[in-house]
Amino acid sequence: MKKLFLTATVAATLLLNSCSTVPLTGRSRLDLVSNDQVLPMAFQAYGEFLTENKATVLPASSAQALKVKTIGSRLITAVQTYMNNNNYGNLIKDYKWEVNVVQNNEKNAWCMPGGKIVVYTGILPVTQDDAGLATVMGHEIAHAIAGHSAERMSQQMVSQGIATAGGVALSKNPRAQSTFNTLYGVGAPIAMLKYSRNQELEADRLGLIFMAMAGYNPTASTSFWQRMSASSAGAQKPAEFLSTHPSDATRIAQIQKYLPEAQQYYKK
Repeated sequence: MKKLFLTATVAATLLLNSCSTVPLTGRSRLDLVSNDQVLPMAFQAYGEFLTENKATVLPASSAQALKVKTIGSRLITAVQTYMNNNNYGNLIKDYKWEVNVVQNNEKNAWCMPGGKIVVYTGILPVTQDDAGLATVMGHEIAHAIAGHSAERMSQQMVSQGIATAGGVALSKNPRAQSTFNTLYGVGAPIAMLKYSRNQELEADRLGLIFMAMAGYNPTASTSFWQRMSASSAGAQKPAEFLSTHPSDATRIAQIQKYLPEAQQYYKK
């Protein structure tokens, strides 16, 4: 038990000294993985994705690609301006922004660390207009700006470390070790799911602000998420506490709470 206590003390000290702050929200995030480690992996993965999907990447001159790239450019400019003007420029200095549109029926979009963005054509009928598309892209860019991928990697490192340390510390007490493994094996995954849901809501909050900075009315986001919810009506979804994403109702309710903050950044 003494070994476990010492291990926990060392881990707590490490965590306290390995945190950074998320822009705008001010949340303290676990930061064990640096951009120097994450960005090369992201850039390589993005390049591989484009190569593998070369046949379905829309030409930059196509109407859909032009629309997505234009909105993406406005969002990127707004984010860069804010970050550079508020002492966060170092967080994005190595970003290599890029926006591509892929012909795919999946209702999806994503932004890798380093600003590598992909929008699937399947989500465009749901976004419907520029503000709807800005909602999606602002949300995805927010994941990158908030460092959510690196934070998840850091959390997994800590989770694995605790599991290993607990197993070693209790190795001479099989019964205690079994109890620890059972409780930790159940609790850790559920805790990670909660982290993921919280990151989704944080990305919603930041995304609203980013779209407002770029000149898109954030109130349009509520309509988009309502359409997104309706587009998946009837599909089986896990209980919220077992999901990586908040329920549609939770997300829309939280967005409505975030809107007054985002409106302060909105100028037509």
